[in-house]
Amino acid sequence: MNTAPGAPVTAYVALGANLGDAQAALRQALNDLASLPRTQVLRASSMYRSAPVDSSGPDYVNAVAELSTVLGPYELLAGLQRLEQAAGRERPWHNAPRTLDLDILLYGELRQDDPVLTLPHPRMGERAFVLLPLAEIAPALVSPAQLLKVEKQVISRMASL
Repeated sequence: MNTAPGAPVTAYVALGANLGDAQAALRQALNDLASLPRTQVLRASSMYRSAPVDSSGPDYVNAVAELSTVLGPYELLAGLQRLEQAAGRERPWHNAPRTLDLDILLYGELRQDDPVLTLPHPRMGERAFVLLPLAEIAPALVSPAQLLKVEKQVISRMASL
């Protein structure tokens, strides 16, 4: 992978919320992603509603966005965390309900595992609320076996993001 400064990388980001007006939060987050420095939103999936997985609270609204970015993975992560904080994200306990959750799913072909960032996202293959929106905008990135693994998870497609 070309990681020279200025070389754009395709990244996929999961968007989710289950507190407040979750649909409005995802629409605002998509606009905010486009405002990150040297980053362009290429595509966004529809929104999907699903019950919390390893979490609690009301149903989640989720989507996936495809970005072209010159930001490095840690710069992108920091930008996503700033957007979460601006949206009122609190972390009172692990997997608490949230006003906005932004996770890097894929960052080009990068594979890494450190205390700050693991790529690809370690649980993306276990979650229909990630795989279905990802398959909608990048079908080559999701295998039939992955979709079969999550087929019993209840999820419904909603409006376009």
